[in-house]
Amino acid sequence: MYPDRWLERFFAKDTIALAKVISLIENRAPGYQEILSQLYPYTGRAYKIGITGPPGAGKSSLVDKLTPLYRAEQKTVAILACDPTSPFTGGALLGDRIRMQDLISDDGVFIRSMATRGGLGGLAKSAQEVALTLDAFGFDVILFETIGVGQVEVDIVQAADTVVLVLVPQSGDVVQAMKAGLMEIGDVFCVNKADQSEADLAVKNLQTVLSLAMRNWIPPIIQTVAPAGQGLEQLKETIEKHKAFLGEAGLTQRRYERLRSFLKQLIEDELRVQLWDGEGLKNFEGQLQKVW
Repeated sequence: MYPDRWLERFFAKDTIALAKVISLIENRAPGYQEILSQLYPYTGRAYKIGITGPPGAGKSSLVDKLTPLYRAEQKTVAILACDPTSPFTGGALLGDRIRMQDLISDDGVFIRSMATRGGLGGLAKSAQEVALTLDAFGFDVILFETIGVGQVEVDIVQAADTVVLVLVPQSGDVVQAMKAGLMEIGDVFCVNKADQSEADLAVKNLQTVLSLAMRNWIPPIIQTVAPAGQGLEQLKETIEKHKAFLGEAGLTQRRYERLRSFLKQLIEDELRVQLWDGEGLKNFEGQLQKVW
């Protein structure tokens, strides 16, 4: 079926067509750029929330419990869950739908697992383009779940309107968050697994560091226990407060800067393809032989 036919079904709110269009974009199929051009005028309505943090922080559990709170308000939710691609086999587990069984039967929820495919910033390479597709489809809320990230994997800040940085006590995550990189990207800090004894100390340490931040918005710290749903209402309310803080002007500016970075990345990627494809690669090999 040709892309135009898929788009016709896409605009008729056919989720099968949505999945197909996402695959065409993710696989860089012929005509995918034209598809994006046709979708872009319909974007800008969804609110995008990034859930990021180190491995084992409980990001999937938070997404799983946060989604029903938006559904209770009759908002539709799309979840983009990224899984790491093996540098050895090129494979990825893509197991998030297994962990979110309760959401699968909800027609107002769409879950898409994506392999990073060499992306090093915590998100899949085409995650932002897929998010535009979900936005154009009409979802109210888009939740990004990154792979487990360290101090410098901060691509999420280029994709989300509000970034939730998830940390846990006992593992040194709080100390890592105090370093450059992660500290700057969090709009909301979430200390998950807060039923552990070190949770209060972790929160106090974060409060001390965040009080020194030179920002108009001082990131609030929310304690949660995701499996029990503890603190999830407060987390959602805090995300809404950040959205209100940004206001229309702040949100527009943030999205403009995001689009600027996104277009810059697209141009760099295209130049990289041109450089290493065909004659460019031959020239490189020729220069390599001269040096050798």
